[in-house]
Amino acid sequence: MKLQQLIGLPVLAIHSGKYVGTVKDAWFDEHWRLNGLILEFAKWFAFNVRAVEWSDVLTCGEDSVIISGEGAVKVMKPKQVKRAFYCGIVKLKDMPVITVHGVQLGAVSDVYFFPFQGTQIVGYELTDGFVSDLMEGRKWLKSPSDPDDVLLGEDAIIVPAVSEAELEPVAASNFKG
Repeated sequence: MKLQQLIGLPVLAIHSGKYVGTVKDAWFDEHWRLNGLILEFAKWFAFNVRAVEWSDVLTCGEDSVIISGEGAVKVMKPKQVKRAFYCGIVKLKDMPVITVHGVQLGAVSDVYFFPFQGTQIVGYELTDGFVSDLMEGRKWLKSPSDPDDVLLGEDAIIVPAVSEAELEPVAASNFKG
């Protein structure tokens, strides 16, 4: 499943069916492990964010996200969301992906994960910009099997040198999520 497919989905509590919010973003640790989902906050000048830890997410479906209960929604300070896709202190969207040998493979356009099999990101969709996307298409990079081989830095994502040879066109990727 692509992360951006989750953005905008309603979040419902399993036992009550109560709507608790809409997915606004997702936050990660330094190894691309999904920590949780950030929900839309109704207040205009909110000093906190509402979040659901990934361990409380039961299902990510096509039309909604189901969580363990209303109590799973936590209020956090924005600085606790260090790395997020769109709105963290470190924003992953459009972050450059560079090999340990200094070769830039592209910028993060989206990430892929298995919604039912843990929290590890399984691949990245990379872009070289709008014109390149039109002419050549986006690229798919499978995440290294050892999550410690990926460094999610403040200004770039560093991947093993072999990653350059493993790039595939997005349409040709064999990801099924």
